[in-house]
Amino acid sequence: MNLASPFSIAIVMITALALLGLPIGLSMICGSILYLWMAGMDMGTVAEQFLNGMYSNYIILAVPLFIFAAEIMNSGSMTDRLLQFCNVLVGRFRGGLAQINVAQSLIFAGMSGSAIADAAGSGRMMQTMMTRDNRYPASYAAALTAVTSVIGPILPPSIPMVLYALVSDASIGYLFIAGVVPGLIMTAMQMAQVSWDARRRNFPVEEPVPLREIPRITWQAIPTLLMPVILLGCIYTGVTTPTEAAALAAAYAVIVSTVIYRSLSWRDGYGAVLTSAKTSASIGMMIGGALVFNYVVTIENIPEALRAMLTGWDLSAWQFLLLVNAVLLLLGCVLEGTAILLIIVPVFIPTAQALGIDLVHFGVVVVVNIMLGLVTPPYGLLLFIMRNISGVPMRDIIRDSTPFLGWMVLCLALFTFFPEIVLWLPRLAGYGS
Repeated sequence: MNLASPFSIAIVMITALALLGLPIGLSMICGSILYLWMAGMDMGTVAEQFLNGMYSNYIILAVPLFIFAAEIMNSGSMTDRLLQFCNVLVGRFRGGLAQINVAQSLIFAGMSGSAIADAAGSGRMMQTMMTRDNRYPASYAAALTAVTSVIGPILPPSIPMVLYALVSDASIGYLFIAGVVPGLIMTAMQMAQVSWDARRRNFPVEEPVPLREIPRITWQAIPTLLMPVILLGCIYTGVTTPTEAAALAAAYAVIVSTVIYRSLSWRDGYGAVLTSAKTSASIGMMIGGALVFNYVVTIENIPEALRAMLTGWDLSAWQFLLLVNAVLLLLGCVLEGTAILLIIVPVFIPTAQALGIDLVHFGVVVVVNIMLGLVTPPYGLLLFIMRNISGVPMRDIIRDSTPFLGWMVLCLALFTFFPEIVLWLPRLAGYGS
């Protein structure tokens, strides 16, 4: 690559601006404008690509809607009812409160589609509950909340899978279905690790919920538990598209919080709207910047050049997947997941197709990689969130999260080299027939 070429200089500018603290979306837009100016092309193409990409992709609308649904759940009492129900299920076992943390992430995953929403929403509550009276080490509670939040975007619905569908044209519905079995396997492995830790570190046993209270708690939790059932049922029966289902999830969360639970005040609702708007604007700017920069990458013929290079290496499909895993895991240590999905992954897709790799299988492998990046030092966004919530030194959180990270890497290897684990359920639903 010519270091004095417009593309090289644009890359340097994007990197420099990002290091100086400018949001990555704006950095990509500035770098793309510089590239077009140096190449003597119409700089108005930036606005054209931004507008065409943002307003012609109906699928992008699902992102702010899922974010809003998660914020309403956290502002109302839906998350509280969920935790009480999880306590009924697993609270009576040794380390029961830690198991509740895993279980609530599993159920919350079917509502928010966001690991960050899961950690930020229930993370503070779980941290307080687990560390009360010194029942659990604060570092263990923070690490567990971080790693369990990873489950959210693997199980449906999933904002990262929506973004992957945007860049790959893979079916969102089948991507959602494909995440079910991997998500459940990762949940089971996390619960197994918690059970081992509970016996080894003698974690406390919670007081069992009186039998007379179980019907009441279950009845109060039913409206919350019905949300993923309604959401996924509408998607897989064809009643709604995934984007329409996201709107349904947001509307359902508002109705349950205001009409049934009556726990959402006007102030809480306004706060949820404001937070959702800020988060959506941040993600939207990153999507827009990636769409513009991907136009530059296409002009430079980078995907085709990479495909030709990898073809020259004569890689098999499994070797290619191993290479992708290594690259994404390394990038996940230093880059934000959305940036990887929108900038790096599109470069790999043509080669994956040329090698006959199923794009739904590839999508799940990519999303699991990106989720691992959220709990991988030194960047590990979820680790930083839980450090801020708990006040625990980062090194202690990393120490307690390492065994869980090892299990998740093992899961990633299984999903990569045994595609049937990922594709079994979609094929039952008619995928590929």
